[in-house]
Amino acid sequence: MRLAGIGVILAVAGCAIEPPAPSGATLFAENCAGCHGGDAMGSDRAPDLTGIAGRNGGVFPRAEVLSTIDGFHRSPAGGSEMPQWGLIFGDPTARVDVGDGIETPVSPELLAVMEHLERLQR
Repeated sequence: MRLAGIGVILAVAGCAIEPPAPSGATLFAENCAGCHGGDAMGSDRAPDLTGIAGRNGGVFPRAEVLSTIDGFHRSPAGGSEMPQWGLIFGDPTARVDVGDGIETPVSPELLAVMEHLERLQR
């Protein structure tokens, strides 16, 4: 009887629930606000992120924003102070249709930050 109890404990321990991923607002505050400002309205070092849609004819360019945050399109030789967050945030286990009908793999963290920025648009 005692062994059965141990088996139940081990089975339950194997099903431990992972804590939820941080929100886009939290990730932004921890990783982006230092340059872009807590309100995302920019600084001397980084652009205003609340006007992305306004600068794009009123449309939030999801693919471009994800690409910029990810950093994949930037040259490894530099040219930008912004880190390649795709290398930092983690594996691309989420998928998102950025408006082109194709599901693009992204990390849940990149997706959360992009969605946070989309909500901040003026």
